[in-house]
Order: sequence, then structure tokens, then C-alpha cells
Amino acid sequence: MSRNTELFERAQRVIPGGVNSPVRAFRAVGGTPRFIQRAEGAYLVDADGKRYIDYIGSWGPMILGHGHPEVVEAVQRAVTEGFSYGAPTEREIELAEEILKLVPSAEQVRLVSSGTEAAMTAIRLARGATGRSKLIKFEGCYHGHADALLVKAGSGLATFGHPTSAGVPAEVVQHTLVLPYNDVAALEAAFAAHGAEIACVMVEPIAGNMNFVRASLPFVQAMRQLCTQHGALLVFDEVMSGFRVALGSAQSIYAKALPGFAPDLSVFGKVIGGGMPLAAFAGPKDVMGKLAPLGPVYQAGTLSGNPVATACGLATLKLIQRPGFFEALGATTRSLVDGLLGAARAAGVPMVGDCEGGMFGFFFPKPEQDFSAHPGGLPQNYTEVMATDGPRFNAFFHGMLDRGVYLAPALYEAGFVSAAHTAGDIAATVAAAAAALRG
Repeated sequence: MSRNTELFERAQRVIPGGVNSPVRAFRAVGGTPRFIQRAEGAYLVDADGKRYIDYIGSWGPMILGHGHPEVVEAVQRAVTEGFSYGAPTEREIELAEEILKLVPSAEQVRLVSSGTEAAMTAIRLARGATGRSKLIKFEGCYHGHADALLVKAGSGLATFGHPTSAGVPAEVVQHTLVLPYNDVAALEAAFAAHGAEIACVMVEPIAGNMNFVRASLPFVQAMRQLCTQHGALLVFDEVMSGFRVALGSAQSIYAKALPGFAPDLSVFGKVIGGGMPLAAFAGPKDVMGKLAPLGPVYQAGTLSGNPVATACGLATLKLIQRPGFFEALGATTRSLVDGLLGAARAAGVPMVGDCEGGMFGFFFPKPEQDFSAHPGGLPQNYTEVMATDGPRFNAFFHGMLDRGVYLAPALYEAGFVSAAHTAGDIAATVAAAAAALRG
């Protein structure tokens, strides 16, 4: 019996499903999860001692690769000073200043411990600032597991969602509207019906939880215009895309294409913690000033601004600002995606893909799916993504895993490249893909 199998059997006796986050269980792809023993640079090593080229990167934070020496040094120094104080530190201010320097749309930031916590509080803040209850989210966008966000679409374009998790009462999600991603008509219909009641629109500008799907420019423009027109706040959930797709995050990409564009609130995580539990939400002073202790919107957290986590995040943010960092990272990611698509063409297998900065995704369209009329020839929403060829993806995933390449174990998850990935790693990955696709 392999050590991974042994550990999984042991884990299932004491942890529900044997994992502490559902996607790790390999339920979507089948097989036994790999229990990771250690990581270095672009690689993971599992409990059986097998090494993998890692394209999960802890689901995004490890933009520098695992164990970057300057980040390790910063964390080690912080640990010697204390694990947690429950009191303010100068490093919290430094991290907040660094975030705000890179995000012109925000004037103040509040640090928390997880993306779920940040998104949940951003919604509460939007409701407190506007005095309204309703919110719009989009099918396929994941904003954490807060009750109000665990919803799926109703039967119409502008109908209220209903719970997708046991333990979430229907009345908790009665104020949540769920719309199709990239559907301007549905958005307009929702505002026409409920505009005076909508507190905010929350969106992943580059969705990473239905693989990799970009918000189209007309869609982003419509969100901004409708929110402004109706007095709602536009919330960009950049937990994944923040400081990962560009130094200024996804919003900087849209601001270049749509002059003057900015969201009202932004949610960050992953990269800003460098692999430690740390997240944040940010916005203008007049909105952020509604938070306790200044205002009536309550939020608190014992470990918010943890001194070890802020040391890790601060070191990471400083390193990714070095000249040429994102140009090099983007080129590496593009070479990976181009290589995968080329291997698929050579094998006669339909595949489409996209990337930005250090984030990427690919899909296996079914014969009846034609995305050629779509921007970039890519799926544009959750329904289209979930209709792609799941069995082919699962076979490809295991073919790559067997060949030492660790991809996300589900077709609806984006992938991540780090600065530690070399041209040799990309070449090895493309060679593995060529063999897996032929198989």
C-alpha cells in the first residue's frame, strides 16, 4: 500500500472525507489524494517521495514559488518576535500601505484572516453603507462559504437564488440574486426590477472557480454604469486575481481598457499573505469609515493582522514589485498555455485555453460546443464550462499526475504558475501533456 493511500484511509477516520477542504478529496477526478510532505520552488513532494511540478501553488498564493529564501527569512525573523499579540503592530500598517500603493481605487484597507471573511464583511459593509439588503452575484463565481453566498441560480434571469448547502435556511439567501456571468441583459433586468434595493454587485473579474473565465469589457462596463446609476457598490473579489494577474490586480487591466474605471470595494487574499492565512478588503475612506470602531458595521478578528502572516505577505508583495517580474511571469505562463494547446493540436484533441500574469486555464470542448464566436474562442460562463468534456479532463489530469505534473483536481479550477517555474519545467510539462493526450 502506498503511503498516500495509507494516510487517506487514516484521515477519513478522523476528518470528514479525509480532507479539510472538499476539492482536495479528488472526488471530481477520482483516485487517491496526494499527501504533500514538503515543497520547494516549483515542486511538491508527496508522502511516497514522488516529485511533481506544481501548478496549484496552494491555489494561488505561491507566486514566488515555495520557500523563497527572502520570504522564509522574513517569516523566521517574525516568529522569533512572537506568534500573535492581539494588539496593533507597525507591520500591519506597512502591509496596508503597500496594498494601497498598488491599488489606486482604495484609500483604506482592513486586514482579516481568510478570503471568506473578507468577502463576507465587504458585503456587510456594502449593506451598511447603502442601507439596502439585496446583492447580486454570478453563477460560477465563488466568494467563500458565507451563508448568503452559497446559492445557485433560480429559474429566471432575475430570480432569487436558493441554498446549495444544507444548513443554509432559504430566508438567509432570499436577498441574493444569482445571474449568469458575462450576461449584460440579465444584469440590466435585475437592476430594472430591484435597482433601488441592491446594495452591491460582487464579481470575480477573472473567475478562477469555473476554471479561467474573464469578465468581458461590455459586462464590466455595464456593472460599473448600473451600480453608479442605482447607487449600489461594485465589489471586485480579487482573492485569486489580486496581485496574481498583474501588479495592480485585475482591476488595473480593466482600468487600462476602460479609462477611469474602478470598483468601489476590493477583496484580496492569497498573494497578499504569501501562503499564510491573510486576506483584506479595501475601499474609499467614506465607505471604510462605516466600520467599527468608527461606524456601525461590526467586524473583528483575534488573528487579524497576525504578525507572522503580515511578515510573509509584506515580503512577498515587495518581491513581486521588482522590475520585470510580471513580464517574465506572464511570458512563462503564456509559454505553458501555448505548449499545452500545441500538444493538443498535435494529438487531434480539441482544447482551448487562456492566461493572464501567473494564472491560467484550459478546457476540452465537446464536439457540439463551438466557442469560435466568443471572445478569444473561450467559454464565457459557468454553464458553458460545465458542459465541456469532464471525462476527458479527468483522464488528462491522471495522465499528468502519473507523469509528475500536479494540476488542479477538477475541471472548474484555474491553475497557477510561479516565478520559480523554469523553461525546463514548462518543457517537461508540455512533453507530459503530449504523452497524456496521445494516451
